[in-house]
Amino acid sequence: MTYNHSRYGSPRKKKKNGFKKYLFLFLFFVVLAAAGAGYYLYTLVFNPNVWTPGGKEVSVFIPTGSTYEDIKSILYSNGLVVHRKNFEWWAEKKNYPSIVKPGHYVISNGLNNDELINLLRSGNQVPIKVTFNNLRNLYQLAGKVGKQIEPDSTAIINLLKSQAILTNENIDSANLKGLFLPNTYEFWWNTSAQGFVDRMFEENDKFWNKNRKAKASEVGLTTEEIVTLASIVEKETNKNDEKPMLAGIYINRLRSQWRLQADPTVVYAIGDFNIRRVLNKHKKFDSPYNTYEHLGLPPGPICIPSISSIDAVLNYTSSDYMFFCAKDDLSGYHAFAKTNAGHRKNAKAYQKALDEMGIYR
Repeated sequence: MTYNHSRYGSPRKKKKNGFKKYLFLFLFFVVLAAAGAGYYLYTLVFNPNVWTPGGKEVSVFIPTGSTYEDIKSILYSNGLVVHRKNFEWWAEKKNYPSIVKPGHYVISNGLNNDELINLLRSGNQVPIKVTFNNLRNLYQLAGKVGKQIEPDSTAIINLLKSQAILTNENIDSANLKGLFLPNTYEFWWNTSAQGFVDRMFEENDKFWNKNRKAKASEVGLTTEEIVTLASIVEKETNKNDEKPMLAGIYINRLRSQWRLQADPTVVYAIGDFNIRRVLNKHKKFDSPYNTYEHLGLPPGPICIPSISSIDAVLNYTSSDYMFFCAKDDLSGYHAFAKTNAGHRKNAKAYQKALDEMGIYR
C-alpha cells in the first residue's frame, strides 16, 4: 500500500517539530529559572535588611583594630540586621571582611545590604561633638573627654602627664591645663589621644590671635598670666556680666602691689572643694597658690577657665574699686567698695547671711 505523505506528513518532520517544542520549553524554563534566581539575588542584595528601633537613626561605634567578626557582633547585638546570612553572603562578595574601618557610623532604618556594606567599608563616618567645661584639672578633663571619644581617660591623662608634652609646648606643668579652652568641638570618634591634644593646642593658637595678644600686652600680663587670673575670676562668679568688674579689681590690686587675697585660691591650695566659707585658719594654709600669703598671681591656673572669663580679663572694667564681697542676698553677685571700711561693712552683712543659713564652713 502506498501512503500519501502530503496528507499525513513526514514522520521525520514530526520528530523535528517535537524536538523544537521541547527545546523551546526547556529554554523557557531555563530563562524562567534564571529570572527567578536573578530576582532572588536582587532582593537579597537590594531589599531592606536593616531595622532600627522606632525607625530612628542608630549610632554604631567600631573600635580601632576591630575584625569582621567584631563588626557582626556589634550589628547583631543591636538587632540591626534582619537577615544575617544574606548580609554575610554579600559582605563576603564585596570583600568587606578585609577592609574593616573603625569609626562612628550612623545607621538608618531600611538600608539594604549593599548600602550598609558600602557605608561601613567607605569609612564615611559621622563626626561627634565633644564638649567640656567647668573643669578644675587635667584629670577631670581626661575623664570628661574620655567618655566622648575612643581613647579612655587613662590614655589621655598619661599623655598629658608626659614630659614630651611639656617640652614640645615649652610650658610647665602648672600652666598646661590653661591651654585647653572649654567649648564644643567636632572630632572623629576614633581620634587618638595625641590627635585630641594636638587639636586643642591648635585651637589655643587660633584663640590667641593678634588682637587678644595685643590686649594682653595692654593689661601688662603674659597670655599664661591672663589665663591664671581668668581661672580665679571663673571661681569667683558664674555671672558673665560681672566678670569684667571682678577682673578689673584684681588688676588694680596687682598694679598696686597688693596681695590678691582670693578665696578660690585658698580652696584650691587646700584641695577641699566642699569648703563654702573660707575662714581665717584657711587663709594661713602654706601653699604658693594661697594668695593671702603670697604676693602676685599663683604659679598657674586653679581651674580650666572658660572663654568668657579669659575675655573678661582682656576686656576688664576700669574702676577705682579695690574690694568686693558676695552680696548678702546670696544672689551670686557681689558688692564693691573703694575703701577697707566699706568692704568690712559688706563683708559683715554677708557673714551674717551665712550665719542665718547655718553655713559655718
